[in-house]
Amino acid sequence: MSDSAVTPPKWGSTEMLPLPGRFNSAVRALAAKRFAATGAAWKDVVFDRQFDLFSLADARAVEQEALDSGYRFDFSATVSLESEPDKYKRPDKAASGFADGAVTDGRRQVGVGDNVIRKTATVSGPVALISKVEQVMVLLADGVPAGTIAVIDDSGGTLTAPIIEGFAGVICLGGSVRSHLGILAREYDVPTLMNCKIDTLVDGDVVEIEVTAAPPAADAYETGDTGHARIWKIEG
Repeated sequence: MSDSAVTPPKWGSTEMLPLPGRFNSAVRALAAKRFAATGAAWKDVVFDRQFDLFSLADARAVEQEALDSGYRFDFSATVSLESEPDKYKRPDKAASGFADGAVTDGRRQVGVGDNVIRKTATVSGPVALISKVEQVMVLLADGVPAGTIAVIDDSGGTLTAPIIEGFAGVICLGGSVRSHLGILAREYDVPTLMNCKIDTLVDGDVVEIEVTAAPPAADAYETGDTGHARIWKIEG
């Protein structure tokens, strides 16, 4: 795949991250080569012979070549790291950005995020770190404790969808206000912060989330104008 990185997409923009760019360009190059060899019209290939152009075995080979060269996928859920540790790289542990902050009015800022639904008052409650199906099954059976604020990764919108309306609030460590979880939050009217950066929290920590903040503008993720809603830990 040494020349795959120079195979641009026919439509849209080039991938910003190196691994998706490497993988996708290899797919494009192989499919184009196979199509050219058919000598057929695209309309006669695209629906009836698409697996002649690119198959599951091809996808696995491209992925394995990338992994063998030292690349690892960015994790999208803790389950990725647990189920296939040789395929995904663990997230870098950034230095705490809030731990040394002052305690004011009995609370200390521990994070920021993007508010999905603007409310008239902040929301407080104990956090529950949820990343496994087993945790969701327990909460489905026993019910979500009143006032719980869920802390989930960027795949958690799907994971927690069956119980999302039971949360008093949600802190999501990835995504955007236009992500699947943002849509669910608006549908069920659950106060939610997306794209959060937080200091370490543990189950039972009581936090307050600033859902009174304005949601990001339409171009916020292009301009970087994000992270204006604050998260505080209640101390004492």
